This record gives sequence, structure tokens and C-alpha cells, in this order.
Amino acid sequence: MNDTLHPLHQRISTDLSQLNDHDTVDLVVIGSGSAGFSAALNAAIDGARVLLVERTGHVGGTTAWSAATTWVPGTQRGLEVNPDDTPERVATFLNLAVGERSDPKLRQAFIDNGPPAIAKLEAHSALQFQVRMLHPDYLSELEGSVLRGRAIEPQPFDGKLLGPNLPLVRNPIPEFTVLGGMMVDRDDIFHLLRLTQNWKSFSYSVRIIVRHFLDQLLHPRSTRLVMGNAMIARMLYSYIQRDGLLVTNTEAMRLLQEGNVIQGVVLQQTLTDGSQVRRTVRCKGGVVMASGGFNRHATRRTDLLPGAKEAWCPAAPGHTGCAQDLAIQAGGQLGNEGLSHAFWAPVSTRQRTDGSTAVFPHFVMDRGKPGMITVDSQGQRYVNESTSYHLFGIAMQARHATIPSVPSWLVCDSGALKRYGIGMVRPGGKGIKPFLADGYLKQGNSLAELALQLKLPADKFNATVERFNAFADQGVDEDFQRGTTDYQRANGDATWHGPNPCLGALREGPFYAIALYPGDIGAATGLLTDGDARVLNAQGVAIDGLYAAGNDMHSIMGGVYPAPGITIGPAITFGYLAAKHALTRCHA
Repeated sequence: MNDTLHPLHQRISTDLSQLNDHDTVDLVVIGSGSAGFSAALNAAIDGARVLLVERTGHVGGTTAWSAATTWVPGTQRGLEVNPDDTPERVATFLNLAVGERSDPKLRQAFIDNGPPAIAKLEAHSALQFQVRMLHPDYLSELEGSVLRGRAIEPQPFDGKLLGPNLPLVRNPIPEFTVLGGMMVDRDDIFHLLRLTQNWKSFSYSVRIIVRHFLDQLLHPRSTRLVMGNAMIARMLYSYIQRDGLLVTNTEAMRLLQEGNVIQGVVLQQTLTDGSQVRRTVRCKGGVVMASGGFNRHATRRTDLLPGAKEAWCPAAPGHTGCAQDLAIQAGGQLGNEGLSHAFWAPVSTRQRTDGSTAVFPHFVMDRGKPGMITVDSQGQRYVNESTSYHLFGIAMQARHATIPSVPSWLVCDSGALKRYGIGMVRPGGKGIKPFLADGYLKQGNSLAELALQLKLPADKFNATVERFNAFADQGVDEDFQRGTTDYQRANGDATWHGPNPCLGALREGPFYAIALYPGDIGAATGLLTDGDARVLNAQGVAIDGLYAAGNDMHSIMGGVYPAPGITIGPAITFGYLAAKHALTRCHA
């Protein structure tokens, strides 16, 4: 695509009243995360009349809150940094990681169609990617894994190009921003932490900080968008350029079905005055379910994720599973095989000043770094703290079945707190008083004092730390093998003076801790589909005109999280496949 992007000056209409009752479009897409936008934008690129339906007031879903890492092996950009990767190697890796937990034919459909899906968007939309020289598969110990090239991420985007449409993009999680709303990615964090150490980092940091403060004066929010905000903003920009139709605060109430064929959908929009507008919309190609999965469903969450409180879920609010309900009423079926019904991360929570709850996922910035350990209610370690966040969350729940481990405690010494921060507490060791005051952060001048604060058996806790410190000194974790894989070591501290970048002793008081809970970051269980993203009925027959992508679709990873971006990569790919197949129905 031409790199010159021109600012948009008109706000796209989001009112359902822009459509006549019984109006006809080529494709209706329910949900505006990466899967929904992929389906909608791909269809619009091919000239279709598309209606994108979002049940909240903002587009982007959980994608907008995420890092938007996108695992698609074999892309042009990925092969530039890892030309030795092959589809056969990817299949070997996924077969070992996932095995019989998902249909290998669907995994192959992803492997075959992921690269052309990305290529089409890069060629015909504003969505452009970049790739890092080190971004390992999580299960890097398995044959077929790689250290780079499969995970791509969106390039930063100038939100000013959206003009009056910028407020449509869901704002980032406040705790993932700095200076009152400035978004930061890995590059920004690297330079901000080294602001006073070299000229390159100083000049880089000053540029983005000055821009942020200018944005605060001139715009309703920061306009330098990175990660998930950049992905959604780029897709929204191109969707508007392609004259796509968008409605927000609108819910799909019913599918129009005759026999095994979906012919349209009944939509209802709630206006600001509380009144409602309802429209029946016919569609030639079909309906794509891409609403984000079941994680906030009234009953399905309880059934599939027993014991996991919704208050621990860090994902966006729109994934109520209501779209899945409509598909099930039409004959669709949920999958039942897999390692887990959801994808997990350890999270910490804190009440904000406005009364809302911040849920902070602990991905890679703290728990696997030197000077940190995690213990259960008995003060004992039970998990490799450097493992992937998904396996960490599963281990926490498995441990809790025998020894209370929810919450667990992420513990560090003062040196680790200063170097890495902990949870919502920033690196540097300053500004911790509010966190201590509200109980988010616990402090003890000694291990015994911290144990008292956490209500842990002091003798067991002290023995755990002493044993871990001995492991850290020798660089070998004899209990949980922390820091033994390429993935784990890549997320450690490359500048650490010890023999293992993931291991450092806890000796420098005061000592600190925060409570961790298992937070579901996305659904793994969803609607069964074929390789064209068509929803299947109980007989395994595709429901004509009904598609699912993203977390509404049963994960091709079978509840396993083998690499970074394994939700968004398949979401974009199967959104592309859904649009491709649906448009063949338009022309049939």
C-alpha cells in the first residue's frame, strides 16, 4: 500500500438508523477486535458492502488492550529475519505442542493461509507489521520451535490520521501507560529506563514525551498509538477509507435462518437517551461471529471456568458470549477438547480512584526476573516463575486444588523492585507509598516481618527463600528448572551479573510482595468450524452463511499457548478465510 496516508476529516456514522429496515449487505460481522476487523476489512477490500457491529461504544475489543503480537509463521517480514523457517517445521512444532487437542486439518489451514492473509492486508490496507530479532516461541524446548520470525507486531500509528474517529478506538489500560496516558511499547520502555545513560535514549525519550504533552493540550487523548491500539486504529482507518458501515452500542438479537441457511440478523442499538432502534439486516454472504468469546457470559463462565472470578479477568468488557448463544441456537456446537477452556495469566488487582478495578496481567516484566519468587499460602514455591503466563495460571489453579494458592504471592527484594518494578509499581523504587497504603503492595523489613504481613509460616517461607538463594548463586534451579529454555532466558535480564539471567537471590531488604490470581485473558473453547471458518452443526455439517473467528471460534491451539500471539494470528487468518468464503456465496 502507498505509505502516504491522508487524514480523515469526517466522522463515520455509528447509528443503526443509517440502515433501512430489511436493508441488504454482503457481509455482517459481529465484533470489532482483530478477528472481526480482519473479516470486515478483507471483504471491504474485495469490494463488498460490509456492516461491522460492535456491542460497546468503542472498537477494538481485547485486541486494543493487548500488545497485538501476531503469530503467523511464514510471512514475508518474518522470513527476512528467519529465512530457514518452513511450513513443515511449523507443523512439527504445533503437532508436538498441541497434538490431538485440536484438528490438525485446521492447524494446516492456518499454516497455509496465514501468510497470504497478512500479505493481503499489508498490500491493501494501512495495517503494516514489524518483526523483532528475538521473539521466541514459548515452548522453545520443542522440535520445530524458533527464536524469531513467527511473531510479528503492528507498526506504531499516528492517531491524528483518524481525525474525529480517534475516540472510537478503545483507550489503553491506564496501568500500561505512563505520564497520564502515554502508550509505551518495548522500545519505549528500553529507552525510558536508560534516559539518563546515553544520548540516543535521551533524545528518543524526549521526543515521545514532548509529543505526549502536546497531545494533552491539543487532543482528547494521546495520538501516538502502539501495540493493540495501533493495530485497531490502522484497520479502522482502512475500513473507513473503504466505505465500510459501522454501528456501535448495538447487539445482535436474532439470526434469520431458513433450514440450514443464515440469511440475516436482527440488530438493536441503545441510544444515549435510553431509547432503542431495531433493524433487520439481510446479508448475501453471511454473518461472522467474532465477538470475543464467552469470558463474561452469565452461565457459561461458571460452567467452564469454575472458581475463576470474573473480577480477575483483564480482558475487554464486550465478550459476553451472546453471539455464541445465537450460533448455538442456529445449530452450532462448542468444542470440548483441549488443555484448558481459557488462556491464562497471573494477575494482580487494585481499586482505582474512580472506583473501578484495575486488573494487571503479569506477562514478562517481573515474575521471571532475578530477585523474584512466587509462593503459595504455605510460603513454598510450586512453579517455574519464568514459564509462560498461560502455564503459570494453570499451575496456580492445579496447586490450589491441594494447597491454597489463590492468591499466591509474588515476592521480591528491594533491589529487584528498583530494577524491574513489580506489577503496577514502576521500576525505580519511588512512589510506592500509595501502593503500600491501599494494601496492593506488602512490605517487610525482614523476611519474617513480610511473612507476618502475608500470614505465611515464617519458618517455611524463610527456608524457601534460602533454598532459592542457593540455587540463584549457582545458577541452577534444581526444583523447577527456571531459566533453562531459550524463551525463559530471553525474558530474564541479559545484563544480570549472575550465571543465570532468570535467577537472583533475595537478600536486600526491605522485601515486598503482591497478591496474584489466575486471570483468564481469552477463551480457548468456542464454536466448532471447518477450514473456511464455517460453523458446524451436531452432524458436522457447515451451517450455510454462518462463520466464526477469533475467540468465538474453537481454538486451533487446543487450549495450549505455544507461542506469542497465538490468538491474534489465527483470528486474522480465519477472519480472512471467513470473508473469502462468504463472498463466494454472494456471487453464487
